[in-house]
Amino acid sequence: MFSLGNFLTLSTFGESHGIAYGGIITNFPAGLKVDFDEVQKQLDRRKPGQSSIVTQRKESDTVKFLSGIFEGKTTGTPIGFIIENENQKSKDYGHLENTFRPSHADFTYDQKFGFRDYRGGGRSSARETVNWVVAGSLAKQLLPENVEINAYVSSVGEIFCEKPYQDLDFSKTDSNEVRCPDSETAEKMISKIKEIRKEGNTIGGTITCVIKNLPAGIGEPVFGKLQAELAKAMMNINAAKGFEYGSGFCGAKMTGKEHNDLFNKDFSTKTNLSGGIQGGISNGMDIYFRVAFKPVATILRPQESFDKDGNPVILEGKGRHDPCVLPRAVPIVENLAAFVLADLFLINQLRKI
Repeated sequence: MFSLGNFLTLSTFGESHGIAYGGIITNFPAGLKVDFDEVQKQLDRRKPGQSSIVTQRKESDTVKFLSGIFEGKTTGTPIGFIIENENQKSKDYGHLENTFRPSHADFTYDQKFGFRDYRGGGRSSARETVNWVVAGSLAKQLLPENVEINAYVSSVGEIFCEKPYQDLDFSKTDSNEVRCPDSETAEKMISKIKEIRKEGNTIGGTITCVIKNLPAGIGEPVFGKLQAELAKAMMNINAAKGFEYGSGFCGAKMTGKEHNDLFNKDFSTKTNLSGGIQGGISNGMDIYFRVAFKPVATILRPQESFDKDGNPVILEGKGRHDPCVLPRAVPIVENLAAFVLADLFLINQLRKI
């Protein structure tokens, strides 16, 4: 299960401390002039070492396209690409060869495969998401130009951005380290993350994503519902723990009279508790969803655990790790959303042929 998508698909390979990450995108239409600068811009937003509140691993994360693009345009054949790893420090993980870290995939990978790459988690590393950003940034170029996808950090721990997304200026999202467009809330979030980092600890939170101007009719009525495809993509992100769209869990407290989105004459709706999706299909209103992320499992503090033989050990994280995954996860959420939308958009076009 190393692929994403239904018609437009991404298959990936690589490990955190291997030679490179990479992927193959199939069924990408021919003739698209690729904006390579935009692809690299999205990778730069995700890469490590970009601020004081993320991991200090230094990687240029420069993508190299190997196939499927000729003279700057897609050819319709599989698009192959790689991103070389440049700054591995595998020695930081030598003490984990026969030990299982709490809340990591060490034990489950060992049970599933009987063998694991313990360097940085191997295949389970969040560095895998570099592939998703490449694919998503290409896929977004297939969507109508007016489709906007904006994600932002909406909470860190108990600190919430209380403003509704309609009152936020998304052009300010990247103006601060934590990627929250409300500057006052962002300052509080940054201070909290720095405080947690000094303690050798980590912290979680939420990311909200807003999709504007998606045409009505995108998504499938049974399997392949738009919200289900978005949820599946988001829940594959390392550390993701929850997904809600529209009214989400708050909608469970309401009556039908309170929750129903009544129509205007042009078939827009007076409210949007549906989150832009009804019956699994976009209705032309804003699509908005929220993803919850747990604290990063690697903490720089002693923890009790066991080795493979059941002997008790004391583990303490070493190396370079994010105290909070949220700032670097914002472009991951945006680009995964773009890939999902492009996949369903192409399926919709095929149905009309």
